[in-house]
Amino acid sequence: LMRDGTTHNTLIFLDEGPEDFLKTFTGYMSVRKSATDSNLYLLTDKKTAALDQSLSELNLFDRSIVSRPNGETVWRAIGEIQRDPYAAGLTILSKVADRLLFSPLEKEYRPEDEMAELLQGEAVGNTLDCHGEGEGSDNWQLVNNSRRSLLKSLDVGTRSVPLCQLDWELHINEDGIVEDVPELLEKIFKGGVEASIRSDVWKFLLGFYQWHHTTEVRETNRKARVEEYYRMKLQWKSMSEDQQNRFAAFRERKTQIEKDIGRTDRNHPYFQGDNNPNVALMEEILMTYVMYNFDLGYVQGMSDLLSPLLYVMKNEVDAFWCFVGFMDRVASNFEFDQGGMKYQLAQLTLVLKYLDLSFYNYLDCKESGNLFFCFRWLLIWFKREFNYTDTMKLWEVLWTKKPCKNFHLLLCVALLDSEKSTIMESKYGFTEILKHVNDMSHRINLNEMLCKAEGIYNFLKKDPNVPDEVLNLLGIEPDNTNCDKSVILNGKAKSLPVPINGHAGERQRHGTESSNGSSSLNHSSSVEVLSEAEGNPFEDAIVGNLM
Repeated sequence: LMRDGTTHNTLIFLDEGPEDFLKTFTGYMSVRKSATDSNLYLLTDKKTAALDQSLSELNLFDRSIVSRPNGETVWRAIGEIQRDPYAAGLTILSKVADRLLFSPLEKEYRPEDEMAELLQGEAVGNTLDCHGEGEGSDNWQLVNNSRRSLLKSLDVGTRSVPLCQLDWELHINEDGIVEDVPELLEKIFKGGVEASIRSDVWKFLLGFYQWHHTTEVRETNRKARVEEYYRMKLQWKSMSEDQQNRFAAFRERKTQIEKDIGRTDRNHPYFQGDNNPNVALMEEILMTYVMYNFDLGYVQGMSDLLSPLLYVMKNEVDAFWCFVGFMDRVASNFEFDQGGMKYQLAQLTLVLKYLDLSFYNYLDCKESGNLFFCFRWLLIWFKREFNYTDTMKLWEVLWTKKPCKNFHLLLCVALLDSEKSTIMESKYGFTEILKHVNDMSHRINLNEMLCKAEGIYNFLKKDPNVPDEVLNLLGIEPDNTNCDKSVILNGKAKSLPVPINGHAGERQRHGTESSNGSSSLNHSSSVEVLSEAEGNPFEDAIVGNLM
């Protein structure tokens, strides 16, 4: 297994073959047995290993840095010197002086096996380590909160059967009004919808139909929507070539749509083949949406959101208005400055930091702390990660807005947690993490991930220590009966000194509503949005994988 994740052919040895094989390597490389896997041996260049060992013995860097693979200590030090030469130089010189002048001759290190256990293991539960300053310390002590990943103690439930036609009809009264909507949404969240009634249910979930309208009102409104659609369609259909030549923004959007529909789901039976009328229909719907919302226009990725809608509706007008409802929810994903996407990634970072700080720290040290490798997940709502059947089920689950808002962020955390061991044990870097996440496509068990995401929600709802930012972005009402004694400053939990004999102030949570990060939409085109990442190699890599 190479560091970049590639593997070589398996070698089979007889008798003492493995030992002789390793002895041969020791003549050329530094061979070290893994502290966590007895069957894993790490090979590094001897010069690099010697330099790393020398720096480690001088204790110039934190133990967490020394525990990194050989050579990484050196480069991490060089990086710190480049960022802040003055501070890094003083830190190193002070540690050199302390080691050479004031340290005893004997090494004060713990045994190697004990250190490995401390570095690789995690605390069994939430603990508070208190460090007092003696009797003359004004009765203050420093409280450090160290805990293991909270995702290891989830109570994961099960999924239910999809909503069937009989159950759906039982919720509709004689006037056509849908009753007991909260109960109905809960059923859809727990199991999705059967294919036979999907087109009817989706019209309600996406706002084309209103739950409280009668059948007569819905039909009247639909006729008005049909007329409005064809009026907008005629606007661009009747535009002459001479007009288009003087309308650069329109030409750009039209060109991008023509390019994208030629590569959207062309392997699906509904869109396969040359001169497929469904592909042409998708182009007409997207062009009409440009006329409907010219400020937003068309941005690459929208065709991925439309294709399942058209497949389910089998009707141009119905698919268009359901697409409008879907876009109303995710329009901020396609902003010109990518503000909506960056805001969601920041929200995801908040949740992941609280639930699994050690994993986030690993990603951060691998230049992946911005979580840009989740960009595609959020942009088109996991469309490329699942097959059509699972994608449709996932979308209808998310459209219920159950059990909380921004539930898709908890699904992201569940997906990341499922791959945590592979990423960390393989010591993947930025490129390997991005490649591994992209390779997850069509290999994910949707029901398992939804169960885990729901388990995360249930845990956060009961946990009294959740930061206010996390509660607000998920829309979870705080449980005021379980106030802890954490100190909150500016809405953030702080690990601060607290008086031994005093009483810490009770935690206050502010139930302010957090938006989805959508701001006013700027003029945009797919070309502009994709080029917005210019100059940032991480965003370039993400966008490159979307195309």
